[in-house]
Amino acid sequence: MRWQGQTLNDVDADALPGLENRSGIVRSVTTPKFAGMTFHEVLAKSALNAVPGASRMPFSWTINPYRGCSHACLYCFARGTHEYLALDGGADFDSQIVVKTNVVEVLERELRRGSWKHEPVALGTNTDPYQRAEGRYRLMPGIIRALADSGTPMSILTKGTLIRRDLPLLTAAAQQVSIDVQMSIAMYDDELQKSVEPGTPSTQARLDTVRALTDAGFRVGVFLMPVLPHLTDSIDAIDVALQRIRDSGADHVVYGALHLRAGVKPWFLQWLEAYRPDLVSSYRALYPGAASEAPQGYRQWLAKRMRPMIRMYGLEAQRSREAPASRRLTGAARSTSAPAAPAPAPMLF
Repeated sequence: MRWQGQTLNDVDADALPGLENRSGIVRSVTTPKFAGMTFHEVLAKSALNAVPGASRMPFSWTINPYRGCSHACLYCFARGTHEYLALDGGADFDSQIVVKTNVVEVLERELRRGSWKHEPVALGTNTDPYQRAEGRYRLMPGIIRALADSGTPMSILTKGTLIRRDLPLLTAAAQQVSIDVQMSIAMYDDELQKSVEPGTPSTQARLDTVRALTDAGFRVGVFLMPVLPHLTDSIDAIDVALQRIRDSGADHVVYGALHLRAGVKPWFLQWLEAYRPDLVSSYRALYPGAASEAPQGYRQWLAKRMRPMIRMYGLEAQRSREAPASRRLTGAARSTSAPAAPAPAPMLF
């Protein structure tokens, strides 16, 4: 492990936020309840991560209580970040989970600073805050309470049905601050979903969670992304997806084509070679060399197909448009009891 053997005061400027000082490692944990997974418990130096101004995101701050993600989505843009820890972006990303065990304590301290301006904070912009590890560590309730009690609006993007555990807390917190909730649901074919995102709850379980959130008073947005060329971009596939999303009570849909960064592409293409070898050459043509975005022609074609269907199902966001790969944004999904705050940029799992 990259952090092993470091001196007490050694600081790594290239490390992920909160892991710069290797003296912060507490212990590494395995447990039969999470077979095949290792939790690396660390003491974070900071909880609030400033978003670079050049990113053009609609929020200035994020919180990431975990690094790595047991959802194991093969297209997750964050896979490459595990390489900073001398771990690979494949199986290690899925099973070696960094847990910031003191994140709530650190966050409360940061929120008490006189310089804090109560700007919106986004959760779920890197890896999912409601992944399986959250069932063990229960960091989100403390984070939600700390933000709400400080008067800080928040947004949550997740694939995790575990958010239902915190529905009473979220409903109460929405009386204090604006809370936006988005659910990421990209696959509506059960076989494909289990293959490409094997650690996620089922599509139906996530749609049921959208319904539960809606019934609790939240206007929930669904991130129908990534759209996979030749796999989920047919009219029939889109129609099934939008009908099921509408029936779940979702407020709006945001979509985007598959984005393959350098740290993700090899793992995705390896999966594609096994699952649909007939499509490998097409994908290499769409994403040649270091290209991470689908070509403009494909994205324009997808827009002409998606937008009329989204309108037909009444699932337009306030500013409905395809989210650019560089900054996939959406209009806010509002709580009925509080004004809106900007929604998070998706994880692009």
